[in-house]
Amino acid sequence: MKISVLGAGAWGTALAIAASARHEVLLWARDADGVAAMQAERRNARYLPDAPLPDSLGLTGDLQAALAHGRGGLIVIATPMAALRGMLATLPAGARCLWLCKGFEAGTGRLGHEIAREVVPQLATGVLSGPSFAQEVAAGQPTALVSASEDAALAQLGVTAFHSERLRVYSSADPVGVEVGGAVKNVMAIAVGMADGLRLAAEMAGRKGPGLNARAALITRGLAEMQRMALALGAQPETLLGLAGLGDLVLTATGDLSRNRRVGLLMAEGLSLEAILQRLGHVAEGVYSAPTVLARARSLGVDMPITEAVVDVLEGRMDAHGAMEALMGRQAKSEW
Repeated sequence: MKISVLGAGAWGTALAIAASARHEVLLWARDADGVAAMQAERRNARYLPDAPLPDSLGLTGDLQAALAHGRGGLIVIATPMAALRGMLATLPAGARCLWLCKGFEAGTGRLGHEIAREVVPQLATGVLSGPSFAQEVAAGQPTALVSASEDAALAQLGVTAFHSERLRVYSSADPVGVEVGGAVKNVMAIAVGMADGLRLAAEMAGRKGPGLNARAALITRGLAEMQRMALALGAQPETLLGLAGLGDLVLTATGDLSRNRRVGLLMAEGLSLEAILQRLGHVAEGVYSAPTVLARARSLGVDMPITEAVVDVLEGRMDAHGAMEALMGRQAKSEW
C-alpha cells in the first residue's frame, strides 16, 4: 500500500517509521531545509533525534507529490489541529484520509469529523488515535491504537496500514467518541499534573498535599466529564471506556513523556504559562484546547468542573492550589 504522511512532527514521523517496514511510505514536511537535513542525517533531529529513519522511508517537501503518492492508498494528516482544515482542502478527489491531531478547532470549537463534513463531505475520512507516545512507537515498543471512521472500509484500511506485531490497531465506527477522548484527555492531564506537582511540593516542604487518592479521583471524574461531552455529541458510551478514552487519559495523565502533564507539574511550581511554554519547546495541545473545550461544553449544557478549573489556572484567575480546593469544595451529589 502507498501511504503519505503529511507532517513530520514526532507523531507523524513515528507512524511513518512504523509503517515503512511493510508499505511504501512518503513523509512530507513543510520545511525544505528540514527535509534536506532528514535526508542527509536519516533522522528527524528536531522531534525524534534518537530514531533512525529507515532507508525505505521516502521524504519530500513537495506537497503535490505527497498527495499524488497517497491518492490511491491512504493519506494521513499529522499536523496540529490548527492546520487540519487547510490540509483537508488540499486532498484530491477520491482520496482516503485519516488524521492524527487531537483537539477542538480554535474559534469554531469543531472536532475533526465536523471540519471534514464542511470541507470534504464527499471523501472518506476518519481518525487514528489512542494511548501512544511517539518515542515508543518509533522504537518499536508495544502500542495499541484505534482507527475510527463512519466508513467501515476506511477504518479497516487504517488497520491494514499500521497493524503489526508491535503496533496493534483496532477498528471503530465511532469517530466522535474517539475524537472527544483524544481532545479532552489533554485537559485532564494538566489537572492531574497540577495535583501531582502539589504533592511533590508538599513532600519537599514536609507537609501533606494531594496524594494518590486525589490522582485517582481526578482521572475517574475526568473520564466522567469526557463521557458527558461525548454522549452530548452523539458518541457511543463504550468508546470512552476503550483505548481512545480511558487508555489515552491514563497514559497522558500519568506518563512522564506527557507534555500536558508536564504543564500541570510546572503550574504547581508557580511558573507562568509563558515560561512553561518556553521551557517545553513543543506544543502541549491541552493548553490551547482547554478554553475551546469549556466553551463547547457550555454550549451543549454539559457540566465540566475539572475543565473549568484548568481554564481558570491557565488564564490566571486561580493558582493550582486554589483549583484543587475549589474542586474538593464542590457540593456533594450522586456519582451518576
